[in-house]
Amino acid sequence: MIFSNEYMNMALKEALLAGERGEVPVGAVIIHEGAVVARASNRVITDRDPSAHAELLAIRAACGRLDSERLPDCDLYVTLEPCPMCAHAISLARIRRLYFAAPDEKSGGVENGPRIFHASSCHHRPEIYGGIGAQAASQMLKDFFQARR
Repeated sequence: MIFSNEYMNMALKEALLAGERGEVPVGAVIIHEGAVVARASNRVITDRDPSAHAELLAIRAACGRLDSERLPDCDLYVTLEPCPMCAHAISLARIRRLYFAAPDEKSGGVENGPRIFHASSCHHRPEIYGGIGAQAASQMLKDFFQARR
């Protein structure tokens, strides 16, 4: 496992930005050859787009920057276990490694829920490393939802 706290910290900063905008605080960073090629945070409300999850926005940006529809040499750092929609996009983009912080027992699609990468219809399964920085990401989400109640 090749992992960098620096990149997960960047994803956490993106999540903070989302929370400040009233979005669910999730952030994502994509790394290619040791450099950040994309970073994003949830923009569902801002963009009025239910697909504007941090992972999808980061994948779109990385594909544009690298001029490719595939990201086989890229690693994705995200603060929350990807949902099924994002997990499918990760598979289709051929992301090499997925690092995520907090598990999502309700809406996750990797270790919880439909476990997309274990489905026979999944074309590509990245290396998966969950629970990295989970405490900070989980607390950020708990604080966000408590403040909204």
